[in-house]
Amino acid sequence: MGAVWFWIVALMLAAYVVLDGFDIGIGILYPILGRSGQDRKVMLRSIGPVWDGNEVWLLASGGTLFFAFPILYASAFSGFYLPLMIVLWLLIGRGIGIELRSQVDNAVWRSFFDGVFFLSSALLAIFLGAALANVIRGVPLGADHYFFLPLWTDWRAGSHPGILDWYTVIGGVVALVALTTHGSLYLALKASGELEDRALRCGRLSWLGLCIMTLISLPATVLVRPAMLTHYSQHPAAFAIPAMVVLSLAGTGIYMRRREELKAFLSSCLYLATMLVGAAVGLYPTLLPSSSNPGDDITVANALSGTYAMHVGLIWWIFGISLALGYFVVSYSMFRGKVPLHDDGYGH
Repeated sequence: MGAVWFWIVALMLAAYVVLDGFDIGIGILYPILGRSGQDRKVMLRSIGPVWDGNEVWLLASGGTLFFAFPILYASAFSGFYLPLMIVLWLLIGRGIGIELRSQVDNAVWRSFFDGVFFLSSALLAIFLGAALANVIRGVPLGADHYFFLPLWTDWRAGSHPGILDWYTVIGGVVALVALTTHGSLYLALKASGELEDRALRCGRLSWLGLCIMTLISLPATVLVRPAMLTHYSQHPAAFAIPAMVVLSLAGTGIYMRRREELKAFLSSCLYLATMLVGAAVGLYPTLLPSSSNPGDDITVANALSGTYAMHVGLIWWIFGISLALGYFVVSYSMFRGKVPLHDDGYGH
């Protein structure tokens, strides 16, 4: 049962990154591609009907983590208190940037909230990437499974690191470039004319950066945590996942050059999903590794809730996720296609 809940949480987090990832990417690109008021309207309207719904996956992942692995939830939310508060404020910043910019017809007002939207989106991408890198690298867990991390120490990924070091910075940059590419491709799907062309050009440039950062991040991960290869060596079929990472990355570039926006976007979705699933495969059955003593790792076995709770919870989870999936199918079906320029809504 523990393996089932491990993969439920992993797949829900992957769904969040894929779906909210293009929202964040639009925010990063907002001052770069939004050269006119009309461009900014199209960019906001492309995500307006779905951005807040996409964040449901983050809330659902947190709730599922609390239910299935309460020890991990307690440990992570205390040890990562500072970065989690920063992420919370960045999520709030993105929301108010989108919702409040059009409440007052004033150029200074709009420029301020446009800046809030951009800055919150860019920093959120960096912090999410650094958070994943912290989990992969490990934290200085004690025997009681609690830990404390300063913002930084000596920038080395040793036994007592900080939240930021050379490896977690790489993770943050990878996330920033990946979500920029993801957002460019989504905008190319939703926009038309010159804005669509600019989105594709920007996507090609960020894709090149993503190729470079992916090549850097993979050996860096093995260097920081050699144990990531253990599960792959025990199950050689798992090497299909990094192969899919490479293929999806190549497919993104090929389809962009062919101007097949939908296939390029789906390839980007696959890249993000397989990168996260690949990390989960390397970690399993560890949930949060200890950088100081492997015996203090938080694992599926020592963090799982009771058996009865897991079985009842699975029934309710299936019911709840079915409702959520139905909502997403209806929502994305209603707002499919290019963004119309004549309707009222976000960015008016």
